[in-house]
Amino acid sequence: MDQLDKKLLLVFEKELFIGLVSIGDIQRAIIKNQSLDSPVKSVLRGSIRYANTSMSIEEIREMMIQHRMEMLPVLDKDKNLVEVYFWEDIFRENEQEFDSFNIPVVIMAGGFGTRLRPLTNVLPKPLIPIGEKTMLEEIFDRFHRHGCTQFYISVNYKAELINFYLQSLNLPYSTDCFLEEKPLGTAGSLHLLKGKINETFFVSNCDIIIEDDYANILKYHQENKNEITLVAALKHFPIAYGTLETGVDGELLELKEKPELTFKINSGMYVLEPHLIDEIPENEFFHITHLIERVKQRGGKVGVFPVSEKSWKDIGEAHLLAKYFNAN
Repeated sequence: MDQLDKKLLLVFEKELFIGLVSIGDIQRAIIKNQSLDSPVKSVLRGSIRYANTSMSIEEIREMMIQHRMEMLPVLDKDKNLVEVYFWEDIFRENEQEFDSFNIPVVIMAGGFGTRLRPLTNVLPKPLIPIGEKTMLEEIFDRFHRHGCTQFYISVNYKAELINFYLQSLNLPYSTDCFLEEKPLGTAGSLHLLKGKINETFFVSNCDIIIEDDYANILKYHQENKNEITLVAALKHFPIAYGTLETGVDGELLELKEKPELTFKINSGMYVLEPHLIDEIPENEFFHITHLIERVKQRGGKVGVFPVSEKSWKDIGEAHLLAKYFNAN
């Protein structure tokens, strides 16, 4: 999926088409702790939507719009695959639609951007350009396409410049900068929003971009009644050597040739319930990890929603910023 930049793949058994696997199917399997070594057939749904050869192109268009389908297979009466329609082929430049929601989004933009020096000696990290827009606007756009219209931006370093820049834009949504007068960690400034946010809200670092359906992240958070949901990116680390597992007296139990280790990495995006703002100490240095530990210690529920490795863009380092810029 990452290689093809697709969230839906056709699955074949030899030459026989047997179904579709979506990013959602894989995410649900990971959430259930199903091994990534599992056969793809084990996560296929029992039934899929498909078109038949008697349908007109207009009927196919309507079906794809109604169900927001990235691709639509066409099967004959014997269930053989005869054609595949892709969203971009049918709708050309129109973006695929997402489920809509409108909840507050908090962007943590108060850091000094030390990883991006010397660029951040002049510009604050949130205003570093990516193509024709700034980092901040790239994050805004991804939430706004889901329907979000209220953004709160935590600022400290070069706060006046960030605020001035945002006020100079004619944005189709509301942006409200709030000042942490001293560095307060990755969550400490959230106490300044007490009384302003009274519903579930997203929090995002200002130097990461998540390419995923945010509605699915919110749905997972709500359905599982989490107090906090962390968005985690899968990160793969290939081992260049064969690894050995041994038992008593050094007996060889298992030999794996150049295995790949996979971890879930904290991406820097979260969904929080509003009552957690009351649990953040006033004017104290406080990380989001401290808040997560508090919730876990009192028996609260913290969930993890996985996204693919290339769906997470960490652009807080100069070489990663250049890589992202060149790719887009």
